[in-house]
Amino acid sequence: MAIKIIAVDLDGTLLTSNNQILPETERVLKQVSRQGIKVVLATGRPLSGAMPYNRQLKLMGKDQYDIVFNGAVIQDLAGNILMNQKMGYQDFTNMLRLQRLAHVNLHFETPDCFWTCDRDIGTNLANNGAVTNNMIKIRRPEEIPQAFSFNKIGFSLIDDLQEMDKLWNNIPEWVFNKYDVVRSFAEIIEINDKIASKGNALIQLADRLKIQQKDVMIFGDQGNDISMFSNPNFKKIAMGNAIELIKDKADYVTDDNNHNGIAKAIKKFVL
Repeated sequence: MAIKIIAVDLDGTLLTSNNQILPETERVLKQVSRQGIKVVLATGRPLSGAMPYNRQLKLMGKDQYDIVFNGAVIQDLAGNILMNQKMGYQDFTNMLRLQRLAHVNLHFETPDCFWTCDRDIGTNLANNGAVTNNMIKIRRPEEIPQAFSFNKIGFSLIDDLQEMDKLWNNIPEWVFNKYDVVRSFAEIIEINDKIASKGNALIQLADRLKIQQKDVMIFGDQGNDISMFSNPNFKKIAMGNAIELIKDKADYVTDDNNHNGIAKAIKKFVL
């Protein structure tokens, strides 16, 4: 096995609890990148929310890539979109219906900004916009045009975690059949087009680069990483802080995100 792609989730994986990359992890990722291994950030964030970490890792230009919006979009690091899975106005109205099940925020993510019809925004949605360097545009439902399209849907906590539980426990079966639905954190539910996932996007990127799936290593910790860990061909590394389902599907469980788990696994299996 000669690893040629290392795909790394951001929150809870590459980033510490303080949203930082530890110096040793940064050093090791830069080292493998200099050796020609593609380091790919695979995240639920838009590209704008990943670029500060790409820059820190010296990953830039048309020959470097990120998987964003949980796999709905692949972009090179010059900003060009190579793959784009969109949802449309009917999906928008479906989500407004779903929101009625609980008192939660709902927003729609595009490469340019976030959109919401909520006048009252909780700190989770506000922080999401800030962390990803995105403007949040507030519009009434009737102001949304029929041509509206977006890449990802987010439901987030306003002030009561029981409301998130209520929504999660009452999502109708048709929603799971029609969309890719994950509870990425206790306070966040993320929804994508059915065929949009980090795992599918990584397969497409590997094919584009003519790299075999067995030469792809992945790191992750949460529900939106499960699609990568469901691929039997990838070398699958779970963080020590990962949910049990991720650990169960992993080939190896490394240390947690606050103790250089990525660096330790790369030194064990790659360097």
